[in-house]
Amino acid sequence: MSQAGTSREDAVLVLEDGSMHRGEAFGARGRTLGEAVFATGMTGYQETLTDPSYHRQIVVATAPHIGNTGWNDDDDESAHIQVAGYVVRDPARRPSNWRSTADLGEELARQGVVGLAGVDTRAITRRLREAGSMRAGLFSGDALADPTSMRAAVLDSPEMTGADLAGAVSTREPYTVAATGPTRARVAALDLGIKANTPRMLAERGIETRVLPSSASIDELLDGAPDGVFLSNGPGDPAAAAHAVALTEEVLRREVPLFGICFGNQILARALGLGTYKMRYGHRGINVPVVDHTDGTVAITSQNHGFAVAGTPGERVDSPFGRVHLSHSCPNDGTVEGLTCEGVPAFSVQYHPEAAAGPHDAADLFDRFADMMGNR
Repeated sequence: MSQAGTSREDAVLVLEDGSMHRGEAFGARGRTLGEAVFATGMTGYQETLTDPSYHRQIVVATAPHIGNTGWNDDDDESAHIQVAGYVVRDPARRPSNWRSTADLGEELARQGVVGLAGVDTRAITRRLREAGSMRAGLFSGDALADPTSMRAAVLDSPEMTGADLAGAVSTREPYTVAATGPTRARVAALDLGIKANTPRMLAERGIETRVLPSSASIDELLDGAPDGVFLSNGPGDPAAAAHAVALTEEVLRREVPLFGICFGNQILARALGLGTYKMRYGHRGINVPVVDHTDGTVAITSQNHGFAVAGTPGERVDSPFGRVHLSHSCPNDGTVEGLTCEGVPAFSVQYHPEAAAGPHDAADLFDRFADMMGNR
């Protein structure tokens, strides 16, 4: 791939249904394939691009102006950009922020991420809302070809259903994030695509976090008798994550306090014998309402997921580990957004309490986890 230049170069987004959206090359030139999804956040594009949950996805930004604050050295949620491709309408001509160290387009090019600009992202979003998220490809530079061959490449690419992707984004070696101040508790975090802000928020509460690869064994996960286990966010189909589900079942058997978010919520659900399914177009934004059925309160949350837990919000169901309350839901579409186990010390939510970027309504869930470990 060649780096982004100053002159306009043609590029195209080809969707699985055959529709084509032509615009201007943005970032690196070349070809990339993935699942096309839309994200509605009006801020936080750097956190979105570096979120491992977006692995193998081509993200369409619904906010028209992207790149105004450039790129900085502090807001990455992982070691590099994770998206397969990026589609925007009107990229900033120059960044304007005191923390900016690079232009967004330059950073995309530097990391080899193919992008597209100058397209009607509202039209693309409406198509994805109506037809559902679908396979797609971005083509520019030498990768531009006739429509038939480009669509054939899209149709030959793998679907997200059945994809086991956590191993592609998980850490290769364990590492530890120390607590800030005196250590209140120690947590073993299974890295299924963890965001950097999660251990930071645990650290602020005096919790030391040992992050382990998704391939860790139960003995490795529970080495040193941690006070709790954390299941992170991550990409892919939870139905394909058999190892993570088996680990979670063993943690529940041993009644070690457990907290899961996003993909971790789905993993806990499957460990409890509940089903999961692929949503039509998912939730990807930073202003998604969630109802807590235990007290009727509503939180505005950050979300990024294309799969969900099957069930009726508010109901209680039996599991091999006792009763489970489907305790949270999204009023926009009635999907399950959280689980609370009544027979073992475990709970999970579908959204992101670390909220990078996003609202902080749900940050107290980390306090709930700390209290659960303290009462063990």
